[in-house]
Amino acid sequence: MVIIKKPSQRSLYFQYVFLIALTIISSVISFAFFLSLFDITLFKSNRQIFFENEYVNPTKDRTLFYDFNYENKTRENGAIVVLVRNEELSSLMSSMRQFEDRFNKKFQYPYVFLNDKEFTKEFIESTKAMTNAETKYGLIPVEMWSYPSWINQTEALYARKKMEEDKVIYGGSESYRHMCRFNSGFFFRHPLIEQYDYYWRLEPGVEFMCDIDYDVFKFIKKNNITYGFTIALMEVKETIPTLWDTVKEFTKEYPEYMNKNSAMKFISNTGKNYNMCHFWSNFEIGDLNFWRSEKYIKFFEYLDKAGGFFYERWGDAPVHTIALALFLEKNQIHFFNDISYRHDPFEHCPIEKDVHEGGKCHCNPEKTFGKNLF
Repeated sequence: MVIIKKPSQRSLYFQYVFLIALTIISSVISFAFFLSLFDITLFKSNRQIFFENEYVNPTKDRTLFYDFNYENKTRENGAIVVLVRNEELSSLMSSMRQFEDRFNKKFQYPYVFLNDKEFTKEFIESTKAMTNAETKYGLIPVEMWSYPSWINQTEALYARKKMEEDKVIYGGSESYRHMCRFNSGFFFRHPLIEQYDYYWRLEPGVEFMCDIDYDVFKFIKKNNITYGFTIALMEVKETIPTLWDTVKEFTKEYPEYMNKNSAMKFISNTGKNYNMCHFWSNFEIGDLNFWRSEKYIKFFEYLDKAGGFFYERWGDAPVHTIALALFLEKNQIHFFNDISYRHDPFEHCPIEKDVHEGGKCHCNPEKTFGKNLF
């Protein structure tokens, strides 16, 4: 005779708990497997950029990942800004064709063309025909493209002749100096630019060699980025012999503008000297409100009073770079690795295979400038 013992109440309780736990674990495993099939990342916020499931600082990692769910049908308040001469029409049309094909035909951001001379009818008609986006044409006010009252023009002429004799690039050019001063302190104050919050600087004769399938203005707004670049290189030291000393004088007079978490080490290892590093400013994507800020306006005016734009040949690239490195948080400066860009004689081309193929790039990664820098 077999005697079957009735399970105790305590035993039944533990069996019940075990079955519940087993069911929960099985459900979690099944759900995780389901998510993996669709490559879904749990708890991913709209502001995060991921690489192999780890958060990546967009200013350090060269691979760019964008959350396309952020896109919508409205554009940001941005514009494509082009400083150009009438005689550069042919090379500008080449730039626009690539820029439209790679980016702007998808997003239709307006163009603002600026010139120190009136645009010709041919220029206006030809550029309008290159895009479906709105186009605007502006004359640069004389006060933005001329000598300020404190500049001794005889001394400025002597400086140009000396630099030309020394074979300094653009050393003898008067118009180049006006251009650098305009880009340093006035382009963002032009009447046609004042209405915008963001800008992308475009120049004649440049190339864009990868598709750009996301709205860069939405990207920088979403990620609190103030300035974006593709190429960084060294300035010709003969063009800025007193720039850094002038900057140091400014920082002593206005210490309240300095950012403690800045990118200072990009431009100076010790703070005593400028290492000549700068963002190549013929490509810029940025927030116009930074240039309009009190600290930058005072910075520019301080440099302008020193006369280095005319007595030397201060470029807008080192001026912009130094200001960015002094005033911004490090993570507000972004390296656009995925945007392939060429301006003779340098180019940037993504060296990562997935970025190169994903962007349908036609550039050669082996020719990218400074590929070991970032």
